[in-house]
Amino acid sequence: MRRLQRLRHLALISAILLPWAAMTAAASLPIVIAHRGASGYLPEHTLPAKAMAHAMGADFIEQDVVLTRDGVPVVLHDIHLDATTDVAARFPDRARADGRYYAIDFSLDEIRSLRAQERLGSDGQAVYPGRFPAHTGNFRVPTLAEEIDLISGLDHSRQRRTGLYIELKGPRFHRNEGQDIALRVLEVLREKGYDQRTGQVFLQCFDDATLRYLRHELQTPLPLIQLIADPGWGEDSAVDYAFLQTAAGLDDVARYADGIGPWLEQIYLGRDANGEPLLSDLVALAHARGLQVHPYTFRADALPEGIDSFTALLDLFFNQVGVDGVFTDFPDLARDFLQDHRQHRNQQ
Repeated sequence: MRRLQRLRHLALISAILLPWAAMTAAASLPIVIAHRGASGYLPEHTLPAKAMAHAMGADFIEQDVVLTRDGVPVVLHDIHLDATTDVAARFPDRARADGRYYAIDFSLDEIRSLRAQERLGSDGQAVYPGRFPAHTGNFRVPTLAEEIDLISGLDHSRQRRTGLYIELKGPRFHRNEGQDIALRVLEVLREKGYDQRTGQVFLQCFDDATLRYLRHELQTPLPLIQLIADPGWGEDSAVDYAFLQTAAGLDDVARYADGIGPWLEQIYLGRDANGEPLLSDLVALAHARGLQVHPYTFRADALPEGIDSFTALLDLFFNQVGVDGVFTDFPDLARDFLQDHRQHRNQQ
């Protein structure tokens, strides 16, 4: 009888501990974040690019969000429409004085009528000429709600649990236009049943004031990521990005956010005279404060100087630096790398 009781006791302990151990092991693996979807293969932020990222096994799929004139969150990287749609041909008289076409000046119906395309530079040529041919295809700008429906539906049919990684673009710009982008995004998440899914949704922003607003006033329980830009990019924020990369700056970030999203070249600083990689202490400083680190953007067709292959870039950040995840235009390559590394580690 005692032996039977002991076996039952051990079985109970195993039933409790084994799932916990499996979840802990899974949580410790770096995550693959599909940057604007599988944007290395299809035009960024289109639903086909998101479906492809899902099929490639991305853990999270990114949504950059801006608002239409009627306050609807749409998935678009810029507050402007001209670099990734045919807006200039469709609405030639709707540019502002600076020559740009702002999404917030257009209704949802008008934006739905546009054709989305591969990103163009100021010269009208594709930024990445080796990717999907520019000016071709029948793509559209989706709403955030439509994209969540797609990802949720694919999760159901493929028996997966894929995360959303939402960036609030230009919050100060939207506020000056009379719109509250943070509130609008949370409304959509609530409508779709994602507003409490703390393990399945990240909210990210370059503007610290918006993240504080989300945490303290809107009281979202969702994890928040403080993005760190290069000061020369002109992001819509008053943040001192150099300060954010210091111990004191990260102490402050830890009071309102759960992680940071630095530019990868704020971690990898090039090579020294002996050809060894020069690395900042940003990741170690962040980890010491309990912050996750998800750097951007890992592109197989735009490697940093001194890195000779995408595999070498991933190896540096995953195995040497120890980041918690990466934003990549090529989620299949990052997933394959992690899978190969896991198999190699298990064989040792």
